[in-house]
Amino acid sequence: MHTCRTIETHTERRLRRRAKPPISWRHALTPVALLLFVALWDLLVRWGGYPAFVLPGPGRVAARFVQALQDGTLQAHVVVTLGEVFGGLTLGLTVALMLGYLLAKSRPLERILAPCIVASQAVPIVALAPLLVIWFGVGSFSKVLVCALTLFFPVLINTIVGIRSVDSDLVDLMRSLEATRWQIFRYLEVPAALPVLFGGLKVGVTLSVIGAVVGEFVGADRGLGFLVNLARGLFDTPLMFVALFTLMAIALTLYLLVSLLESALLRWRWPEDGA
Repeated sequence: MHTCRTIETHTERRLRRRAKPPISWRHALTPVALLLFVALWDLLVRWGGYPAFVLPGPGRVAARFVQALQDGTLQAHVVVTLGEVFGGLTLGLTVALMLGYLLAKSRPLERILAPCIVASQAVPIVALAPLLVIWFGVGSFSKVLVCALTLFFPVLINTIVGIRSVDSDLVDLMRSLEATRWQIFRYLEVPAALPVLFGGLKVGVTLSVIGAVVGEFVGADRGLGFLVNLARGLFDTPLMFVALFTLMAIALTLYLLVSLLESALLRWRWPEDGA
């Protein structure tokens, strides 16, 4: 009787999932909010009578965006900034994940290195970026280092918390089953730590964009950060808005990609009916 009820409940859930419309009212919230923001922005410019170099309207920014696309200016700077962001993500995530795992597994090592790591976070990245530019030049490598340092700490902390959140009883159980260290790592520690790790990764990908811009502010002749500085010097405020909105779009895209990857890898954490 209980088995039949379980099968019936499972069938009902499957039918409810299939009956869900592909598009609900929740999917329309984002475009509606964007349209409302643009409308309020346009009303503010018209009501205040602001000149374009103080606060350009959406129309002026859109026209400047099209112009930057047509002459290739925007694409060239986007490619440079994306290269720095992905380079910083690769370096920062690799070091943070490896060091975080070692610190999580070794209390003595944590006692030695943790004070130095925490103390290093007291130095603002804006103050450290000029030194990196002096030491490594104005090329892309110094910007990659700034990106890596910006995202390093939150990913490191989430890695330590995620690994230490693994149930010790489950570790003992796998050891009693003669599981190897690699099997414990692959089948227990990584799946158990992934939810926390993805939280740090979401923060990290957003901070990496900030790191790239900070590095380009300090010293660069390419990139979206340089484009913001250039537009400010030329009083080309619409171009500045174009660069800033492009940076927002990059950060949102990276965040969305991480969220999609999280949904794919952690599908087992959510109920079948999506509730």
